[in-house]
Amino acid sequence: MAKRQNSHLNLRDALGEFIKENKLQKGMDKVDAREAWVKLMGNGVNNYTTAVELRNETLYVSLSSSVLREELSLGKSKIITMLNEELGKELIKMLVLR
Repeated sequence: MAKRQNSHLNLRDALGEFIKENKLQKGMDKVDAREAWVKLMGNGVNNYTTAVELRNETLYVSLSSSVLREELSLGKSKIITMLNEELGKELIKMLVLR
C-alpha cells in the first residue's frame, strides 16, 4: 500500500490513484464495456443479450436471437465506434456476436 499523503485529494483523483496502484484498470474496462453496451443498445437488444465480456480488445456478446445477431452483424463497425465513443477511448477493436 502506498504511503499516506497529507495533501488533500478529491475523490476522483484518489480512486484513480487506487485503481492505478492496484492494477485494476482491466477489470474496470470490462465493467465499463458491459455498461456501455447496455446503455447504447437499449431494452430491445438487451432483452436478448445473455452475456457481454471484454477480452483482449475484443467484445464478445452472446445473443439468444439468431435474427438479431444477423441484424447487428451488419453494423459491427458502427457499433464498435459508438461503444468506443461512449467509453472515451479506443478500448474495443473487434466485436464477436455469438
